[in-house]
Amino acid sequence: MSEAEAGAGVFGASRPDEMTVQVLRDMANRLRIHSIRAASTSTSSLSTSSCSSAAEIMSVLFFYTMRYKQADPDNPDSDRFVLSKRLPYINVATGWPGQGLGAACGMAYTGKYFDKASYRVFCLLGEGESSGGSVWEALAFASYYNLDNLLVIFDVSRIGHCSSEHCIDVYQKRCEAFGWNTYVVDGRNVEILCQVFSQAAQVRGKPTAVVAKTFKGRGMPNVEDAENWYGRPMPKEKADAIIKLIESQIQTKRSLVPLPPIEDSPAVSIMDINRISPSVYEVGDMMSTRKACGLALAKLGHANDRIIVLHGDTKTSNFAEEFKKEHSERFIECFVAEQNMVSVALGCAARDRTIAFACTFAAFFTRTFDQIRMGASSQININLIGFHCGVSVGDDSSYHMALEDLAMFRAIPNCTIFYPSDAISTEHAVYLASDTKGMCFIRTSQAETSVIYARQETFQIGKAKVIRQSDNDKVTVIGAGVTLHEALVAADEIAKEDISIRVIDLFTIKPLDSTTIISNAKATGGRIITVEDHYPEGGIGEAVCAAVSMDPDIVVHQLAVMGVPRSERSSEALDVSGISARHIIVAVKCMLLN
Repeated sequence: MSEAEAGAGVFGASRPDEMTVQVLRDMANRLRIHSIRAASTSTSSLSTSSCSSAAEIMSVLFFYTMRYKQADPDNPDSDRFVLSKRLPYINVATGWPGQGLGAACGMAYTGKYFDKASYRVFCLLGEGESSGGSVWEALAFASYYNLDNLLVIFDVSRIGHCSSEHCIDVYQKRCEAFGWNTYVVDGRNVEILCQVFSQAAQVRGKPTAVVAKTFKGRGMPNVEDAENWYGRPMPKEKADAIIKLIESQIQTKRSLVPLPPIEDSPAVSIMDINRISPSVYEVGDMMSTRKACGLALAKLGHANDRIIVLHGDTKTSNFAEEFKKEHSERFIECFVAEQNMVSVALGCAARDRTIAFACTFAAFFTRTFDQIRMGASSQININLIGFHCGVSVGDDSSYHMALEDLAMFRAIPNCTIFYPSDAISTEHAVYLASDTKGMCFIRTSQAETSVIYARQETFQIGKAKVIRQSDNDKVTVIGAGVTLHEALVAADEIAKEDISIRVIDLFTIKPLDSTTIISNAKATGGRIITVEDHYPEGGIGEAVCAAVSMDPDIVVHQLAVMGVPRSERSSEALDVSGISARHIIVAVKCMLLN
């Protein structure tokens, strides 16, 4: 719907009375004054003109349209609001790249399909962040899943980082092309905004986009719509004069109280998940950890009806299909749009409404690093599962081989990194992740490996397993995933030469079990060899080096993938990359000679 149609008042929604309109105008001006004062005392100058453009939008949203409890920001029944800022009422920290709409999609999906509740989700985007590709991934997602409880407002203020004119028709055509119900409005017109937002609530089967034509520096003489003021600090004298002018335009002292939410969200508990049923695996069984992970997710889904799985269109490669078979109503296909998948998962998990697992090739998480780091800033519980890790994927190209994922996730604050080595430990990793605060990453492998742990084995975050040891051990070998099995083969082979080595399974890379590493290193002459299916930078070897750095008597030799790998069979790839049992044996002998 065009701006002219909106201005003609063709909506069925009732118009607000004149007093309400004036109060909303006055509240917009008060917001404008707060923005000017905050900007004038801050080192940031952008908000001086930027915040003023959306003052009427914010006034109408928070004091006329949205239903929420002011004293209870996290109330499950309240409407949600997403903005590229971190505020008490905003659950997901986003940013200029436009992750906010994806998070809003997750909240809306949860409200429509899981909670089946009345709350709505509102997302405000500036035109700068709207150029981010993840915004358009989110537009496609919302349209595909008919998220009619979602409303996004594009604050098109002309002056930005890369725009010089109001491209209203461009935004309108793009949103309509993605299947959104779309309105174009004058973002300064309080009355029209009230009508549009009310009308959007009546739309069924489609999400709604409101393209609002606004102006930077709205209400400020010689600043409004002036390019030479964008990004410039405003002198205090000028700010004071503008504040006095805006104050003179305020006609009422009234304020509006938002309507209370409709209390129809179900009670949800995501704590104290009952332990999944006993494992069916026996020592010696052959199973890839990626398949064990998919089966564990399906099993965990029976423990709590708030376990959900989001997927990046690779389910036949990572066995997430097993979860879909048993819990199809809690399986969200996000297609090949990994950035949006992570943002949607964050939105789904906001306010502790779900326990979200997002799955894709671990290599593809590298394109979502911005979403991951902002998710960590939001301190939302979210679990990411990476498949196709390392050269052990075999015949696939190097594009699919995740060899930098540990470095990426180790850099994320408070992120727990699981690296299970068999089906039993994989089951425990999935269970522990579901009950762990913050972000978790589970690294799985494609190659089939033998089950080495008994069913009754227990696992803890931050606790490594010493799985091969004797009083005569000369070197401690530390591995995880496929390289642990190479270490065990090496231990058997080198034992024939009367050389004993100790083997440690880390289980979690972060937090690292430094105590176990150091004590076992000292028991083996201060000699450690780390072997990993990962690049040396930021991987297991560097983590272990950091853990023992204060002890000058411990020496660490690192075996890792060097250079860009080739596509070849799994066993050949490990050997060519220098991380097979043969290379471990050579490294042990070299270390003993020195």
